[in-house]
Amino acid sequence: MSTLNIHEAKTHLSRLVDRAAAGETVVIAKAGKPMAKLVPLSATDAPAPRIGFLAGAFSVPEDFDTMGGAEIARQFDGA
Repeated sequence: MSTLNIHEAKTHLSRLVDRAAAGETVVIAKAGKPMAKLVPLSATDAPAPRIGFLAGAFSVPEDFDTMGGAEIARQFDGA
């Protein structure tokens, strides 16, 4: 693990990213105080769940738009 100040990190950012991708951890410091850590992404990081992940898991009835319409009308009409 190496420590660099912010100016050095800005100057050599692409090299630092390459080093991190190769597995090295780089600490970025401001006035000698560690402020951030540049670490490699692990291969086990799973992507966020996507919309549609339940596609095909269930079906919507054909009469979905009118289901319970009679009961709803009865409740609103007070009958």
